[in-house]
Amino acid sequence: MMIRIVLSLGLGVTLAACGTRAPLAAPEGASLPPAPYGAAAQPTTDELLKLDTLAAPERSVELRRRSEDRGDDPFDLPPE
Repeated sequence: MMIRIVLSLGLGVTLAACGTRAPLAAPEGASLPPAPYGAAAQPTTDELLKLDTLAAPERSVELRRRSEDRGDDPFDLPPE
């Protein structure tokens, strides 16, 4: 039982050490994907990895600090 715990902890530490140590780049001899249609220049690796605003929107929800009654909602209708 103790051996399993030690092995699982060792495996976890080993996997945690496999993180990225350098920025991503295209392998030698490989080319980046073709430039998008109408683009003036080939995007760099950093530009290709950057998410669009729609892909990762910022949170715009204001959290409530305490319970509040909801106002009247004219669209909250019972099912037919």
